[in-house]
Amino acid sequence: MDSAGHGQRRSRTAPVTDRAATASQPSWRRPFRGYAVGHRTGRSATQVTEYSVGDDPSYADPKIDAHLQAIASIVADAMPEVSKEITAKLVAEVPEMRGDDVLAALLHASVDENVRGMSHLIALQLPAHNVAAPSAALEYTRRLAQRGVSVIALVRSYRVGHAAFLDWCVRQLDARGDEPRLVQAIAGRMVQLSFAYIDQVSEQLVGVYQQERDRWLLTQTAVRASRVRKLLAREDVDVDATEAVLGYRLRQHHLALIGWVPEQTRGGAGLLRLDRLGQTLATDLGCAGRPLFVPFDESIAWLWLPLGGRAEIDQAALSRLVAQHDPTIHVAVGQPDQGVAGFRASHLQAATARGVAMAADPPHRVTLTERVGPIALLCADLEATRVWVHRTLGKLAADEPNLVPLRETLRVFLECGSSYTAAADTLNLHRNTVQYRMNRARNLLPGPITDQRSDIQLALRACDELGSVLLRDPQ
Repeated sequence: MDSAGHGQRRSRTAPVTDRAATASQPSWRRPFRGYAVGHRTGRSATQVTEYSVGDDPSYADPKIDAHLQAIASIVADAMPEVSKEITAKLVAEVPEMRGDDVLAALLHASVDENVRGMSHLIALQLPAHNVAAPSAALEYTRRLAQRGVSVIALVRSYRVGHAAFLDWCVRQLDARGDEPRLVQAIAGRMVQLSFAYIDQVSEQLVGVYQQERDRWLLTQTAVRASRVRKLLAREDVDVDATEAVLGYRLRQHHLALIGWVPEQTRGGAGLLRLDRLGQTLATDLGCAGRPLFVPFDESIAWLWLPLGGRAEIDQAALSRLVAQHDPTIHVAVGQPDQGVAGFRASHLQAATARGVAMAADPPHRVTLTERVGPIALLCADLEATRVWVHRTLGKLAADEPNLVPLRETLRVFLECGSSYTAAADTLNLHRNTVQYRMNRARNLLPGPITDQRSDIQLALRACDELGSVLLRDPQ
């Protein structure tokens, strides 16, 4: 390095002893050497110039430092865009990172904090050994451990995210149009610094993952969860032994539920609330014993209500009890079914209902499978469903408060066999009010009801369950 602190050109034929010393160093401490070829420098294609950015991360070059700070500033200004791009890359390339809204929010927060951490490290060139894993990344790792996502998937997600971060930074660097050797040296420095960050954070997260996984597996709850997962996966199980471990009879009718607390909870508070709700439902609905309660993570639980010989349950009473018992808990409900096969089937139905609830805006407090069966199929492609709803309902599909009672009245009218009297009784309205609303709704539809009655009825049910997700923005 010269007196001005700039990098020097070095001979391509370094002494053997220097090469051996360099090879013995960790990869991130070795000098990064970029190569500029003829079409970028004006030299012939066979002519190559070597440029070194220094032998360790403490090396400083004013030109490189200034560019690193500029790139970090660009990252900070475009943080939402960068985080969104990296998150999308993770979900696409690491399927295990896909999850419900809670997990998706934690993933986005983890990506955001890691991007900030790497950009700060690059701008300030801080020593990586002082880096602590971001709090959101720690919480996300714990949730993955609780849900049984492998540590391999976690580590791979950091490799994929790191590559996406570097790709974004290099695109910004390349757009600046600097001299090729300098660009390569800057890129090399970014690789050194960001690799050091990823190594440090990944090591911490693997430790946290293993600690949480061990804790989770040591509990009796986890033993029950393991048995339940085997049942749901159709593995061969000893029914008598499984019943003994679960403390729950499988040879009876069951009603499966999935409950979740939408807000952030800590210290098992969310699971405690869900467990209490299960006990209340079992008692007040006259169930044949205690419910089976299996945590999925810290805010989601699977439940089965023991119905004994009953094949029916009062779904309206269940919905009222949920609303009365807890201010925010959401529940997806399957249908009663019998035996081990019914144990599985009711749970799968509850999972389908939860998928509809998670797609809805806003979601209902209680989502019943018997109401959302066809809607679940529509959720597979919400964009196509949205187009179909707009075409089917016309102006009635606008997201406006005054149209909500019109859609509800038309839906109930059709469900009641086009009877004004029955619809009025169901809605607790005067018959004239129902007629008035029906006339307004008809005027907003693109055609007569008789032309596509079944389509209109299904579109209205979809709007009722999914809400604003399917509606057109007000004009």
